Amino acid sequence: MSGESFREKSFIITGASSGIGRALALRLADEGACCALAARDSERLDALALECERRGGRAIAVPTDVADEAQCRALIQRTQETYGRIDMLINNAGMGMVGRLQDLPDLDLFQRVMDVNFRGAVYCTYHALPSLRQAQGRVVNISSLAGVLAIPFNSSYAASKFAMMGFSDSLRMEVKGSGVSVTVVCPYWVVSEFQERLLDKKGRPWIPPGRSRHTKRTMTADRCAQIVLRAARRRRRQVVMWPGSLALWLKLVSPGLADRMVSAIVLGSGSRKRRQADQS
Repeated sequence: MSGESFREKSFIITGASSGIGRALALRLADEGACCALAARDSERLDALALECERRGGRAIAVPTDVADEAQCRALIQRTQETYGRIDMLINNAGMGMVGRLQDLPDLDLFQRVMDVNFRGAVYCTYHALPSLRQAQGRVVNISSLAGVLAIPFNSSYAASKFAMMGFSDSLRMEVKGSGVSVTVVCPYWVVSEFQERLLDKKGRPWIPPGRSRHTKRTMTADRCAQIVLRAARRRRRQVVMWPGSLALWLKLVSPGLADRMVSAIVLGSGSRKRRQADQS
């Protein structure tokens, strides 16, 4: 480990029960950090808290639906009461839905995606800011490459992640001089349960479980967590993971071509996943 140690520092991780959130918790536990683990799955949180303790960290499981402001406020209060301070808030909780806007039976699911991915980050940040200011801490928002380069059939997800980018940039200017830093990270595809939990337009699983759908080139959740913590340690402004930088350059010089390429990639990927799902 290089740079500032996170030993005995206090962290809140939303979406901690699986994927990137779980990998972050385990890496922080290895450093001896104190974590408040938030997600809806209480059994998984309890098991993860025990694993963090075994690795030398401290951890509490706080079942939380980040779409509910009252639960976010309770998460912040519980963390403050347990550890006495909050050094970092990692807004990682997220969900996705696949479908064309015009095909949705109503906007309830669209609203749910916005509530979890965007408003959940706002709720947690708002209630944690006083403690973060006292600790001169860090806000780390896990966005997505879809937060800087929109993709079709994911309008709610892209909208929520674009909103998180704007929120992060504005907040960074607001807290300037307070000692609080705001880092936003935009991963590409990561091996996790996120895709398995994608919903279709009617709120049903889009594909059945099975991580075999990920390729060898897909980043592991642990590798993503390593990049996130390195950026947080250095108080980086923004990290866009490869091939995001190339995609952003293409969008700048030829937005029409970028749209066509992204659409082709998404349509091709979606067709493959559907075929694999049908064969499983």
